[in-house]
Amino acid sequence: MSDPVILASQQNDATFDDVWEELLWRGLVHVSTDQAALKELLAGEPITYYCGFDPTAPSLHLGNLVQLLVLRRIQLAGHKPLGLVGGSTGLIGDPRPTAERTLNTKETVADWVERLEVQVSRFLSSEGDNAVRLVNNLDWTAGLSAIDFLRDIGKHYRIGTMLKKDAVASRLNSEAGISYTEFSYQILQGFDFLELYRQYGCVLQSGGSDQWGNLTSGTDLIHRVEGVHAHAIGTPLITNSDGTKFGKSEGNAIWLDAEMCSPYRFYQFWLNTDDADVISRLKVFTFLSRARIEELEELVEREPFRREAQKVLAHEVTTLVHGADATAAVIAASEALFGRGDLAALDPDTLEAALRELPNTTTSPDAPVAQLLVDTGLVSSVSEGRRAIAQGGVSIDNVRIDDETATIEGRVPPGGMAVLRRGKKTLAGVFVQ
Repeated sequence: MSDPVILASQQNDATFDDVWEELLWRGLVHVSTDQAALKELLAGEPITYYCGFDPTAPSLHLGNLVQLLVLRRIQLAGHKPLGLVGGSTGLIGDPRPTAERTLNTKETVADWVERLEVQVSRFLSSEGDNAVRLVNNLDWTAGLSAIDFLRDIGKHYRIGTMLKKDAVASRLNSEAGISYTEFSYQILQGFDFLELYRQYGCVLQSGGSDQWGNLTSGTDLIHRVEGVHAHAIGTPLITNSDGTKFGKSEGNAIWLDAEMCSPYRFYQFWLNTDDADVISRLKVFTFLSRARIEELEELVEREPFRREAQKVLAHEVTTLVHGADATAAVIAASEALFGRGDLAALDPDTLEAALRELPNTTTSPDAPVAQLLVDTGLVSSVSEGRRAIAQGGVSIDNVRIDDETATIEGRVPPGGMAVLRRGKKTLAGVFVQ
């Protein structure tokens, strides 16, 4: 990933009296502890708060981005964030709804901890009195014996209460059941909150609403052990208007790491947001003001064909995650692919990423163009490909092919990549070996 990107637009909206009201307007509070107390807490003197990220993959994804931006909004209000990357909880894994997680090696988890720490730090300021502090729960669990853990922490938990947690209950009712390892995860997360309260005075944790049982594990533990009322905020799970899972594209997660999800693919994901979802996405994933978002909402209603809200959304979030230069490059690539820019001027990596997202084929330097049309799925047969060429509807890098028997020899730039086009909008990528 690139260096930290703190956008000029990353400021809380002055329209709201306090950050709590802004979180509510942006739809970021699905469930919480006492709302009146939270509003007062966040409007008062700086507090320390945290969110945890488990290294179950080498990169964070869009679901994690929701939490990162919540952390950032609260930091902008003057509060002190802790970014916890779970070196110990990552070795266990929180219970999934259907089956046990595959446990990763300690070496793998340690490597992923380092990667995630870099990602978390990119979205939070490391300057000033409320600079972000990164913490790793392996620091306070690695030396803890099982006996001490059971005596000092486990004694505060009641099995009946633990069984009622949604994540546990769903697994108990499944064929897979649940192991004691994953059953104990909620105790570990509760212990994290207690330890952060003891070390830093942390009194607020945020997370996804599907983690509510784990969040309240910590608030309950702090109350039992320390006699203090700590707080939790559960953000809604983001879904599309049709009920499908958000952040999935053809079965693949949208990762924040450019090596796992190219900036081009990332940009296109946001650009393809449905009209019914785009305003809620702008509220959650950008720092645009309420007035600007309401202006874009009017445009969606009045001129949906312009897709102005989607363009703004894609630009804002891609810049936030990958930086202004990468965003400019992918916009240039999008324009050039559709004949509104110079393909030869594009950054090779960006062009390759764009072509990989299209139907594509790898071929020899003398392959017939008609065959490539078949190989990329632009036509169903060689004869159909030849007819398309004869009709003047086929081009390579925006240069029309006139000969039905033409090959690509001499038509592909030295980099070995080209755009094969049938008609105005049907595109494919060609990679020459």
